[in-house]
Amino acid sequence: MAQVQVPPQNAMPGPNGGGGAGGAGNQFVTTSLYVGDLDPNVTDAQLYDLFNQLGQVVSVRVCRDLTSRRSLGYGYVNFSNPQDAARALDVLNFTPLNNRPIRIMYSHRDPSIRKSGQGNIFIKNLDRAIDHKALHDTFSTFGNILSCKVATDSSGQSKGYGFVQFDNEESAQKAIEKLNGMLLNDKQVYVGPFLRKQERESAADKAKFNNVFVKNLSESTTDDELKNTFGEFGTITSAVVMRDGDGKSKCFGFVNFENADDAARAVEALNGKNFDDKEWYVGKAQKKSERENELKQRFEQSMKEAADKYQGANLYVKNLDDSIGDEKLKELFSPFGTITSCKVMRDPNGLSRGSGFVAFSTPEEASRALLEMNGKMVVSKPLYVTLAQRKEDRRARLQAQFAQMRPVGMPPSVGPRVPMYPPGGPGIGQQLFYSQGPPAIIPSQPGFGYQQQLMPGMRPGAAPVPNFFVPMVQQGQQGQRPGGRRPGAVQQSQQPVPMMPQQVHAILCSYFCGSSILFRTLT
Repeated sequence: MAQVQVPPQNAMPGPNGGGGAGGAGNQFVTTSLYVGDLDPNVTDAQLYDLFNQLGQVVSVRVCRDLTSRRSLGYGYVNFSNPQDAARALDVLNFTPLNNRPIRIMYSHRDPSIRKSGQGNIFIKNLDRAIDHKALHDTFSTFGNILSCKVATDSSGQSKGYGFVQFDNEESAQKAIEKLNGMLLNDKQVYVGPFLRKQERESAADKAKFNNVFVKNLSESTTDDELKNTFGEFGTITSAVVMRDGDGKSKCFGFVNFENADDAARAVEALNGKNFDDKEWYVGKAQKKSERENELKQRFEQSMKEAADKYQGANLYVKNLDDSIGDEKLKELFSPFGTITSCKVMRDPNGLSRGSGFVAFSTPEEASRALLEMNGKMVVSKPLYVTLAQRKEDRRARLQAQFAQMRPVGMPPSVGPRVPMYPPGGPGIGQQLFYSQGPPAIIPSQPGFGYQQQLMPGMRPGAAPVPNFFVPMVQQGQQGQRPGGRRPGAVQQSQQPVPMMPQQVHAILCSYFCGSSILFRTLT
């Protein structure tokens, strides 16, 4: 990351935007500030100019995407002492930068402080006019605030809820007691402890409910019969059997109780009972998202239990011949132990996919089958046998393998280069003239093509050597003068031999002194 550096003093910037002045024992680094809600066009220099007004800035950094180099909307500023950092936090918090208020808080080295949720409260039903600063000013009377944010959409408009995190739980509880249910901008707000998504879902499962869902009803069951059956447990406000457009029962319905305790007793008493030779399912009426989440959790749990049950005992077999079916696969693997299940995978048309699974009763039997059957020729095809893996485990293993196989960038070579010519360029057997440049020479690139070499006695930065080139010396050949090959010379593979600058200099001297060709100097 690009940084605007000033002469280092007692503190040096630490990793992840942290400064070294905070000390390892501190709860958070007091010399390092996190700056959020940055405009995409804010640069390191702008941050430096803004914060350097309040104290000696050691380093600044606007965090950017590694690929696109676009700003991620936040950055870090490190001061040389905690007093300057505190003053900057107090003075510059919510100051507009590029017409957008920035949000500042101390940078936490230890993410567990931020992720613990301690002292964190949730506020909803906020008026749209309340921004970060207004929310901060409202809650700052209850204690020291570590972070404060109003959730906004892509256009910067408030979503009507926000979060405030105090440095201790007592301040958070005090704010909840004083402000929950109070009016802010003529709107009654809810203030309560912040709950993660998993905690909210588990709390919703345990929450009381009034609406009951009933399914597997008989087609003849009516609304009145449903109401009479559930009416034994408490006062019912509504009971309905769902029907299609023709008035035919869909065999499920809903019963709404006036009291949540009565609904819970009805579910406990009637779920699984038989009515008209049908077993009823009675439970809490759920939203579609709640139902999908519950089914997903059940499926994942069943898959995990099955994977744990057959851990090390389930084999994956591929490269099967199309003629091999379930019975033939079982026959091949049955000598190694008791097979609990065996299946060849097929496409929708019933054709074999060339793979299958064999599950043994014990991991030892599966291990023995793996050793014996892997690579064995069956119907002229070698089998590939390995332990079956869950999709997630297999993906993680492959990603790790690909990460290790990723090629590392090759360092540029450091030896002298020999000129490389394109087709039609000067070569052996062609006359070269002093100060004559080669036609269509390949542009100089790192690690490729011609690069100017320094000759003995020549200092860097001096005038360049005239554009003469040395013919490539072939292995098994002597250096030849321009004009053709010596009769009887043996043609070898044309592989250029790298030459040191001293060798190049010696060849040039011999070339100029011994040649009978007249060199013309272009002026």
